[in-house]
Amino acid sequence: MYAVIQTQGRQYKVAEGDTITVDHIPGAPAGSKITFEEVLMTGGDESKIGTPLVEGASVVGEITEQGRGPKLIIFKKRRRHANSATTRGFRSHVTTVRIAQING
Repeated sequence: MYAVIQTQGRQYKVAEGDTITVDHIPGAPAGSKITFEEVLMTGGDESKIGTPLVEGASVVGEITEQGRGPKLIIFKKRRRHANSATTRGFRSHVTTVRIAQING
């Protein structure tokens, strides 16, 4: 069985046992449980598509790690200007979640 969930404006297709990386979930330490209530679709033997959400469906996950994502390089160059280039780096905060069960 699988489900399509929405969290923080992004959609993820998940199944039991999957590990996903989502944007930072504040106030949730590693090892705590989290429930995703915004389930857009469930699939398996029979599929249910929500309008916009599936009634009574939820996905339970366990937070395994709070960390930072890969480094993104931002490079800006202004053409025809000598020595006018800037390089910056950025690492966003992310949360790793292991999907425990799908209720629906």
